[in-house]
Amino acid sequence: MHLDVTVCLPREAESVALIRGVIGDTLTKLGVTADCVADIRLALSEACTNVIDHAAAEDEYEVRLKVDGARCEISITNAGHTFDAASLAGEMPGTSSARGRGVAIMHALMDSVAFKSEPEAGTIVHLVKQVDLVDDGPLTRMQRHPD
Repeated sequence: MHLDVTVCLPREAESVALIRGVIGDTLTKLGVTADCVADIRLALSEACTNVIDHAAAEDEYEVRLKVDGARCEISITNAGHTFDAASLAGEMPGTSSARGRGVAIMHALMDSVAFKSEPEAGTIVHLVKQVDLVDDGPLTRMQRHPD
């Protein structure tokens, strides 16, 4: 089974909860385990929050979910201002810092995290995770019977 869904969102704090719900509900209905959905929702929240914190006020952003079997890919695209993607090493800030843990959290929860920033395309955060499936969920059944 292959699922590909794209949602365009305004750069507002409320949109993070909305897209977390959409992605979380979709994965749950497909039969992804609750713990795995929680990890993906948290990583997604961190990526979307970064967009809201660092994009220009008039920018929208796009979230694309692709599920292919037990592989989940999420791309968060901000067509606005770019940044130095190489500077995001995923290291935790000092204990006195109130910010800066999002990238490290994404790396801890996902199998792969990539950042791409280009003047023409904007910034893309790409998250990938092999998902754990419930025994009798829709994705598990479809993998057993691909016809």
